Amino acid sequence: MGQARHHYFVFDTVAGYCGIAWNDVGITRFQLPTRAAEATERLLLRRVPDAAPSPPTAEIRDVVDAVRRYFEGAEVDFSGFKVDLDGQDAFFMRIYAAARALRWGQTTTYGALAKELGAGPEAARDVGQAMARNPVSLIIPCHRVLAAGGKIGGFSAPGGSTAKTRMLELEGVRLGPPEPAQQAFGF
Repeated sequence: MGQARHHYFVFDTVAGYCGIAWNDVGITRFQLPTRAAEATERLLLRRVPDAAPSPPTAEIRDVVDAVRRYFEGAEVDFSGFKVDLDGQDAFFMRIYAAARALRWGQTTTYGALAKELGAGPEAARDVGQAMARNPVSLIIPCHRVLAAGGKIGGFSAPGGSTAKTRMLELEGVRLGPPEPAQQAFGF
C-alpha cells in the first residue's frame, strides 16, 4: 500500500506527553498532554489511524521545541507553523484563522470572535463547535477563546477546563473571582 500519508511523533514535556501528526503540507493533529505516552499515542491514532511513527522533520522538531518551551512557561508564538486543515468547512477555516491571530495571554469570547467574523451572536455556537473540533489545539490556540462573561467554557482536551485554565495561567491570564480588595487599613 505504500508509505502512510501521515506521520506522528509522541514526546514528553513538563506537562506530560504530547503528540503531533503531520503530512507534506503541515501539522494535521496535535494532542495536548496526557500522563502516559501510550494514552497520547492512542488518542492521536484515533484521529489519524493511517499515521506511521516517524522521527520529526526539522520543522516538526521546531514545533516540538516550541511546545516544550510553552509548557515551561516561555512566551511562544505558534502562528508561523504550517498546518493542514484539509476537510474543514470554510466558516471553520475563518474561525481558526481568527483564533490563530490571538497572541500569548490574549483572550476573546466565542461571541466576540463570531462578531469579528461578521456573523451574528447565533454564530457563537459555531465558534464553540469549531474550538471543540480543533484538530491542532495549542497550534490554533482554542484555549484562548472563552465563554460569555470571560467564563472558562468547555475544553475537549484531556483534563477539560482544568487543563484550559492551567494553559491560560501559564500565559498570565487569571480567571475566576478577583482578588479581594483591602477592607481596612491597619493604623
